Amino acid sequence: MSDIKFVIKAFRAPDDTAACQKFVDGHMKVLKIYGITMITSANIEWFEDPDTYVILVESEDGEKVYGGARVQVAGGKYELPIEKAVKDMDDSVHETVRQYAERGTAEFCGLWNSREVAGYGIGSMYLGRAAVAITQQLKLTTLFGLCAPATVKNSARVGFEIATFLGNNGTFYYPKEDLIATAVIINDTETLLTAEPEERDIIFDLRKKPVQSKLESGPKGRILDVVYDLSIPNIN
Repeated sequence: MSDIKFVIKAFRAPDDTAACQKFVDGHMKVLKIYGITMITSANIEWFEDPDTYVILVESEDGEKVYGGARVQVAGGKYELPIEKAVKDMDDSVHETVRQYAERGTAEFCGLWNSREVAGYGIGSMYLGRAAVAITQQLKLTTLFGLCAPATVKNSARVGFEIATFLGNNGTFYYPKEDLIATAVIINDTETLLTAEPEERDIIFDLRKKPVQSKLESGPKGRILDVVYDLSIPNIN
């Protein structure tokens, strides 16, 4: 069993700006490792954005941050990161997002995990499950994402499909010209019929019981002690 107890919590960004800063500090460390210094998800304008929700993975005492992601709801003050990232290559993205926003859409973005927990499945699976789980609380019908090549497969497990209607059949050069990103979307967050059955069951359980503790089976048979705190206060 892991000697670390992970706490995965969700909150509206303006409700905990100190935690938002911990998120950004950890994310920037990871980006610098890969030589990425300019990226739309790494700005801090969203700290005060009531349409941005943060999922943070911390140690039990809150002293260490192991990873995080954001769910930014469309239709508010700011463009979605995917709009900023790909508008120069495909300006139809704005109208596309606007149409989806009429029925409630958002973007799963800013995903990262620290090297300390590489291989634990924190970034590849647990954060994705949590993000899809909270779409019900946020009354979203669809969810966008922009994936690095290594995350496309795991995104598909929780229900994402390639958004072939954007870019070059769903692909873009981003965040650098030698890196390819894939636009993805969950077309029905309520039923999640595109998710793998096992993942769908896990996500539905998190929706039913957003606050729970459980032993999770991570990659390579590693057992993780995880506390979920996905009940978000102050949702308008």
